[in-house]
Amino acid sequence: MRNVLITGAAARLGRAITEELHGDHRIVIHYRSSANAAHALAKALNKVCRDSAVALQSALDSADACADLARRAEEVWGGIDVLVNNASAFYPTPVGKATEEDWDQLVGSNLKAPFFISQALAKTLARNGGCIVNMADIHAEHPMRKHTLYCAAKAGLVMLTKSLALELSPQVRVNAVAPGAILWPEQEATSEAKKMHIVRRIPLARTGCTDDIAKTVRFLACDAPYISGQVIAVDGGRSLTI
Repeated sequence: MRNVLITGAAARLGRAITEELHGDHRIVIHYRSSANAAHALAKALNKVCRDSAVALQSALDSADACADLARRAEEVWGGIDVLVNNASAFYPTPVGKATEEDWDQLVGSNLKAPFFISQALAKTLARNGGCIVNMADIHAEHPMRKHTLYCAAKAGLVMLTKSLALELSPQVRVNAVAPGAILWPEQEATSEAKKMHIVRRIPLARTGCTDDIAKTVRFLACDAPYISGQVIAVDGGRSLTI
């Protein structure tokens, strides 16, 4: 059984990925502030399969914090075979109102932390032909108004995916998933009119679901031994019409 570290794993997409991989992996559930949800999820998974899940907290706000999380995750079962960099901050930063704190939070969670966690786990991932799956965004290539910092950070994550795939080869595969309209943002209300406007621009004429993302992560982690350095858009074709 392989060991997986999933960042931001307590809720939303992270939880779906955790539940998808848990059937045949042991899971390290990382959380920043969702302690109750993370520990409840670990407890539920351990009821299904004993000693198969553990929750670890980290703010991931520095290289040292990322290295510390990596060390603790390795110690749980003696190594990490799959890393899913899912933790992400998302909120608007209109030009003229963005602050250095916004920069640090958005670039930190979406680009800095994935790099330093990947770097810290590179040796253990290489030991058994491991892999990294990064959670990118279709807006890494198609900018979204009022989200300059977020889009720039995700664009950096796409290049990080490709660069790590080259540098860590041949022992470690590195790929990314770019979701489209899967879950509406928690931090800002989305009107029904705006939702319909987005859906009308999706060729498949509907939003996706968390299982669409989780199953794509599974594919890249488990069933794609000759795929590396790629970004798979799971967006119903939306990136064709942006």
